[in-house]
Amino acid sequence: MGLRVLRVRLAAIATVTAFGVAAAVAGAAPVSLTVVHSAQNGALGKILVSASGRTLYHDASERKNVVKCLGSCASQWPPLVVAAGAKPVPGPGVTASLLGTVKRPDGKLQVTYAGLPLYLFAGDGKAGDAKGQGVGGIWHALTPSGAIVTKTVKVSSGTTSGSGSTSGSGSTSGSGSSTGSGTGTGTGGGTGGDTGGTDCATNPGGYGCM
Repeated sequence: MGLRVLRVRLAAIATVTAFGVAAAVAGAAPVSLTVVHSAQNGALGKILVSASGRTLYHDASERKNVVKCLGSCASQWPPLVVAAGAKPVPGPGVTASLLGTVKRPDGKLQVTYAGLPLYLFAGDGKAGDAKGQGVGGIWHALTPSGAIVTKTVKVSSGTTSGSGSTSGSGSTSGSGSSTGSGTGTGTGGGTGGDTGGTDCATNPGGYGCM
């Protein structure tokens, strides 16, 4: 009887230990964190970026802790969000006290900086891109101090196209007609040595008559 009780107790202890190990493993699993960094951008200077280095923007039409970018706007400008109950993590150069969250109408928590909601831009393909800067005159990057960056980004297409044509046409046309009729009658004889024997009276256009 005592042996049976001992076995039951050992089984119970083994079960509790297994649960404890499982919980410890689960607790040690990596947690996805929303980190805000600062980075030097070639066109804009030092700005706020996401953990992957993508530029973070603010909509100037939104006041502090106010979200207006919804629906199709949020598709073009995805909000930077954190999991429920989580807090954004400051990276190097970012002031932790300026980081916060605001609850969006869809219930998600959006990261804010100095109270300004932060967004990504769907048109930025890689870290360092800032194609959303100045779009619509309202979208701007932020500095680590929380100031709005107003610099513009020059977009270079890398292609130069030009067309030029020079055409000229000239025509010179002239028409002239001379009509003359003359009738002369006369009688005479003689030779004209100076005219080479031509009768200038009857042939005034002949050789030596002009």
